[in-house]
Amino acid sequence: MPRRRGHGGLEISAEINVTSLVDVVLTLLVIFMITAPMLQGGVEVSVPRARTESVPSSEGVIVTVDRQGAVFIGDEAVRWEEFERRFPEVVRAKGAKSVYLRADQGVPYGRVVQVLGAMKAADVATVGLIAEEENPGGGR
Repeated sequence: MPRRRGHGGLEISAEINVTSLVDVVLTLLVIFMITAPMLQGGVEVSVPRARTESVPSSEGVIVTVDRQGAVFIGDEAVRWEEFERRFPEVVRAKGAKSVYLRADQGVPYGRVVQVLGAMKAADVATVGLIAEEENPGGGR
């Protein structure tokens, strides 16, 4: 029987080569793993250590007081004169039930109490204080 044209010695392979797809996915995974901690962002402060639980970052409004005593709502710096007016507006706009205060450990206690008092006056359900875990490794 004569050989037909087009049916040479090579067989047709219907398999998909996914090696390059896996390379791309793993590269993206590494990029996201490196950038995810940076995306938490916020204002850089050195909060005190205490026995604490982690706070969900998407929940509530976070107010930060940095070492110089500057006040931030989220990432936005706010003058003290504006804070008492703007803070309740931000809480209402986000529909937040809880708010959190992050204060640098070098901030005078009086400044923290002043900001905390203004936050409580905004009629929020709870005001939490953010601190770092005392023993992040879990050991004593």
